[in-house]
Amino acid sequence: MKKVIFFLVFIIILFAGVAFLSNMQKEKAVEGNMYKKDNLKPETIELLDDPNYQNIILPSELEEKLKTEEDVTVYFFSSDCMYCKQTTLELMPLAEELNVSIDQYNLWEFEEGWDKYNIESTPTIVQYKNGEEVSRINGYREPAVFKQWLEEYSVTK
Repeated sequence: MKKVIFFLVFIIILFAGVAFLSNMQKEKAVEGNMYKKDNLKPETIELLDDPNYQNIILPSELEEKLKTEEDVTVYFFSSDCMYCKQTTLELMPLAEELNVSIDQYNLWEFEEGWDKYNIESTPTIVQYKNGEEVSRINGYREPAVFKQWLEEYSVTK
């Protein structure tokens, strides 16, 4: 009986150690992140070092740009959306090529954006001029469609 109790205690300590180390790794990964949040969802943590997801805009920053009537192109995406991941791989290099700045708003982390900006699905790209929406494009599209839309509606850097 003592061996069984010892074995159970050992297993519990082992699991506690693994959980502790896993939590430490997660905390280290999100430390000083661009989202300025302590708790990020795992799908977002996976994107932190991805070069295609480095132009994150926080809700307060977007609100300020719209309030001051800046022209801004916003890419609303969700970290867990497979269509967003495909779109991002094509859209961000295209934006770089066209010298267009696209701010990325992560709806997976900032869920209030769904209602506030009338987003029905991801990915969605919205162009604001003078703080007002002038155009949007929803869903995954072929790169040529994104290129035409960016050339027509977006402001270059």
